[in-house]
Amino acid sequence: MEPKTIAFVGAGLSCAVLARELAERGGFRCVLFDRRPHLGGNCHTARDAETGVMVHTYGPHIFHTSNRAVWDYVNRFTEFGPFVNRVRAVTPRGIFSLPVNLMTLNQFFGKNMTPRQAEAFVRELGAPFRTGRERNFEEVALSLVGEELYRNFFHGYTKKQWGCEPSELPGAIIKRLPLRFTYRDDYYQDVYQGIPVHGYTPMIEGIASHPAIELRLGEGFARERAGEFDHVFWSGPIDACYGGRHGKLSYRTVHWTEERLDGDAQGTVCLNYTAEEVPFTRKIEYKHYTPWETHERTLVATEFSKATGPEDDPYYPIRSERDMAVLRHYVGEAREEKGISFLGRLGTYRYLDMHMVVEESLAFAARLGTEPADWPRFSVPEEKLFS
Repeated sequence: MEPKTIAFVGAGLSCAVLARELAERGGFRCVLFDRRPHLGGNCHTARDAETGVMVHTYGPHIFHTSNRAVWDYVNRFTEFGPFVNRVRAVTPRGIFSLPVNLMTLNQFFGKNMTPRQAEAFVRELGAPFRTGRERNFEEVALSLVGEELYRNFFHGYTKKQWGCEPSELPGAIIKRLPLRFTYRDDYYQDVYQGIPVHGYTPMIEGIASHPAIELRLGEGFARERAGEFDHVFWSGPIDACYGGRHGKLSYRTVHWTEERLDGDAQGTVCLNYTAEEVPFTRKIEYKHYTPWETHERTLVATEFSKATGPEDDPYYPIRSERDMAVLRHYVGEAREEKGISFLGRLGTYRYLDMHMVVEESLAFAARLGTEPADWPRFSVPEEKLFS
């Protein structure tokens, strides 16, 4: 029996994992299309020719998970080096560790609080703003941390990153920013954390290395070609799949300027600049992502956030009320047709970290039977698209 031919729009992590699972199952020929000339999507890494530093081409990525199955899966394809992400915030009041933790609080307020005292102290800071009706980012943030912490750590940075007033953003965004009452200052608290020793692109090359997987890099995929395949998995923007006929979903994107310098430029991997008047959001010194390497020179990337224009790559879904209304139209249209399924950050219009992408792609593969006609339209239940 001839294998069924499956097209994958995008050669990033979500499509690579799903294609590998189908390829190993047998009975499928998987063809990965990507308009970019490389694997990995926004996870792509490459050596800088001048400094030898491993650069995350589309912005920094740290793999972190507490799911042992996900960790074991990615370790099948590469060796991970240990890396714990520690971020520092350059604020109008000085430099402090992020996320806000017990050290941050004691240094910022000049105190010597215990965890219990600090928790009570911050609760009092937020009390004047707590109404029980907090909805947007600013309302939720003020109710959690009060005026001083909000203005110094969150307001300016959030406004620069999202290009609007924090009061225009959903309150759920602040929930991704942890607040801790211990001295633990690593950004993520997952059990497993690291970065591939040789970069993410070789890892994804390993995932996609299978006789039943064909790569078509530097080749975009037109929706009109869907009929040539038994099924299409679409990891690009869902609105682009339908030509934007119900309206465009809104995203933020980022761009960088680069400096190559001698020695060590900033002494840490990431400095967030929280003041609104500073035009950029953060500076990344990439050689600190690979502490097992030694480099005499360094590369520092300064990150700027902007609205996504016609020629820009979308990064962060904004998910405003208007966006979610538009998304419902596309989800409804996808529900009514056969032959195309959506996955990944852009395909499902959600903020997803790498470990979430791997976990969802593995779970999605497990839900797929032998007949593409019966495959679900989305990698997750529809209600999850709007939560």
